[in-house]
Amino acid sequence: MELAKPRVAAVRYLNTVPLVWGMMRGPQRDLVDLTFCLPSECADRIRAGAADIGLVPVIEIARQKLLAVPETGIACDGAVRSILLFAKVPWGEIRRVAVDNGSRTSVMLARILLRERYGVEPELIVMKPQLAPMLEAADAALLIGDPALQLQPSQIAFEHLDLGAAWKELTGLPMVFAVWAGPVLPPGATELFRGSWEYGGERLPEIIDHQADRRGIARGLVRDYLTHHIRFSIGARERAGLEAYLALAATLEPGIAL
Repeated sequence: MELAKPRVAAVRYLNTVPLVWGMMRGPQRDLVDLTFCLPSECADRIRAGAADIGLVPVIEIARQKLLAVPETGIACDGAVRSILLFAKVPWGEIRRVAVDNGSRTSVMLARILLRERYGVEPELIVMKPQLAPMLEAADAALLIGDPALQLQPSQIAFEHLDLGAAWKELTGLPMVFAVWAGPVLPPGATELFRGSWEYGGERLPEIIDHQADRRGIARGLVRDYLTHHIRFSIGARERAGLEAYLALAATLEPGIAL
């Protein structure tokens, strides 16, 4: 009897494409049942049992006490470009933040940075990722993923923080946003996801050509983003950054698994 393929929930943003290229077009294509959704939905599908493993926001891995696949994920070591916090008031006067409904890890990161850097702990409201309505409803707006990449921050008349850069300034460490995780890891999970990333990593020029026009993001930004801003390998420094993030998150949300 043939075993069922693992149900894999992947994030639909640009930053995930190199990680899943092998599962889309390479040797891992027939090994999984692959679907795409928002980061928050990946976490919800795991919680509901609708997926076996997903590219889960790291804050949700701690909340759900999931098992993580080592070696690969979504991280940065400095400016990330796709996690942007805009403010229409001075940072220390922020009382309400509209947050992207696709985000979990970055929402907590924004809370950490606003408290640590500016001494504020604002109210959060969850909204669709549209900057103008968000800033009508709140003092600041958090956008992640492709909606952030589709903006030109220098052309927007509000101050903004790149949360990857702000985290590096605060801690000196990389920031990990998501890793493959589930309640039980299927046999060979490390090799499966590493193999898919290696296949994608060897074909970044092909991925850049394939993705730029489809996503409405300038080709040069797609190239810089996938080759400079995003890191796909999770090593010792990334793990140290993740531990620091979870330790700070636990001070805002007691009960998070460290």
